Amino acid sequence: MSDPERLLETLLDLPQVYAPALEPEGRLLAWTQIGGEATPQVWARPGGGAPKKLSQGATFNFFAGFLPQGEGLLYEADPGDERSALYAATLDGERRLLSEPHPPYYRWGAALHPEKPWLFFGANYDFGRGEVLEPTWIWRKDLKTGEHRVLATPERAGTYGLELAPSGRRLLYERRGAHPSARETWVVETTGENDRRVLSAGERGKVLATWTRDERLLYIAEEGEARSVGYADLSGARRAVLREAGFSLEWVFRLEGSPYLGVLAVENARGYTLVLSPEGEVLREVREPSGELRLLGVFEGDWVALYQSSTHPADLVRLRAEGRESLTGLDARTPDGLVPAEDFYWRGSDGLQLHGLYYRAKGRPKGTIVLIHGGPTARAGHRLSPEVQYYLARGFHVFLPNYRGSTGYGLAFQEKIKETGWGGLEQEDIQTGIEALIGAGLAEPYRVGVTGTSYGGYSSWWQITHAPRRLVAAAAPICGMTDLVVDYRTTRPDLRPYSEEMLGGSPEEVPERYRERSPIHYVDRIEGALFIVQGALDPNVTPENVRAVEERLKAHGVPYQKLVFEDEGHGILKRRNRRTLYRRLAAFFERAFRTGV
Repeated sequence: MSDPERLLETLLDLPQVYAPALEPEGRLLAWTQIGGEATPQVWARPGGGAPKKLSQGATFNFFAGFLPQGEGLLYEADPGDERSALYAATLDGERRLLSEPHPPYYRWGAALHPEKPWLFFGANYDFGRGEVLEPTWIWRKDLKTGEHRVLATPERAGTYGLELAPSGRRLLYERRGAHPSARETWVVETTGENDRRVLSAGERGKVLATWTRDERLLYIAEEGEARSVGYADLSGARRAVLREAGFSLEWVFRLEGSPYLGVLAVENARGYTLVLSPEGEVLREVREPSGELRLLGVFEGDWVALYQSSTHPADLVRLRAEGRESLTGLDARTPDGLVPAEDFYWRGSDGLQLHGLYYRAKGRPKGTIVLIHGGPTARAGHRLSPEVQYYLARGFHVFLPNYRGSTGYGLAFQEKIKETGWGGLEQEDIQTGIEALIGAGLAEPYRVGVTGTSYGGYSSWWQITHAPRRLVAAAAPICGMTDLVVDYRTTRPDLRPYSEEMLGGSPEEVPERYRERSPIHYVDRIEGALFIVQGALDPNVTPENVRAVEERLKAHGVPYQKLVFEDEGHGILKRRNRRTLYRRLAAFFERAFRTGV
């Protein structure tokens, strides 16, 4: 086995921690673990105990919540189409199915009442009639009788963030407003009474919240050109305590096992934690000189956090005066010689300051791979990527651009993508980034390729159909939208309002915008190499996107390669499939850069 292949195997075997959570009293840590096993699995560590895997099976398993009294956790078992079964798993190893084995609907959130046998969740389903719905309703299921009672019936699709108050008396959830951009905070009693809007950020703004221990709301609001953080009571009266100023505010949360609250802040794609007192005073910043750190709370008498960097796996760490201590032992399993990310800055076509991460291969490179993040409301951050490190070992430079619309640079930067909509100036940002790399001697003309998943896949399609071959010689879109009308009509119902928000309306309202921003209508311009990757179970960017574009490619005589993973959904997560994908992509780009076809 060659060194790059050995490195890939090592990194795919290296577990990484995703979406960790600490039980409210600080008694139990839980997380989803990707790497080391065939599919993602859910783990927990009780105070004073050792880590335990609580999920089972070959499904994609993700942490969903805690059982009362720290007795275990809830997790979702996704077969790949995002219609997940819900399980309760105790620390003793018992599992109980709380939902249908394969529901006909999509579920959002899950919470158990601390005293009564009630399960709360959102679903685009009417259990009384047995019918699938467009909007998401809030439900209460009696786990003893099996009875379902509807608590809230939003009219629009897109209901998220279900959270049970500490007392068990109320549920907090997020609703779409009348305008597709608007997100509001609503509260309903667990008895089904008094469903009402508590917080709004205006006609097009967003306000998201979490419960404090005394059942006030800690909120983050998007209004104007900056986010603010503050407190609110159930009457909706607000008091702001913090506003963006030279950093980006991303999320708010309780620091479990302590009286404090936390705010995730980001500067230059590097996350850190602001610690707030119960009154809202910023007590301290908790950050690392390299990488990203998010506090979770107090566990076993120490502060614990999620730490990650471009050369360190996402890990749960204990913070002590003498430094970080891994709670999982991943420090000892991380290989030496990994390549760190470098900051790279450039200007957009309109002069906007832009930033990304650049990885430099040793020796003369075979070419440069531009790895475009999805979302687009997301960011390329300081995380250890087996994919990136493998490409480096294969002799490629790697560039991760954070185009306008990315998170981590403030609300004004994130909202700029809406000025022109999908397929607008954010795609020019990627092109000007490639031009800047070439100008700096960090990339060569005709030896640059693009790839990415979801919106990164859409961007890959856009680049290969719009950029000259000098800038983009090859593209490998993964689960990427090709026809935005097809995507809108076949995607999950909760995702349609996001398309409306970003494109200024539905296909019926702005048909020309959907057409002109769909890469499918420009495939006759393709000059470089094309490699299409898709998950056959994907309900987000469905295989209909591939079927539609293949017809157009064949009609224009455009050559392409295709790789479909029959057992994957939106993104490629299974260990064996990731190995296959990264090897195929590296070989594809190597051949394209060498031959120019």
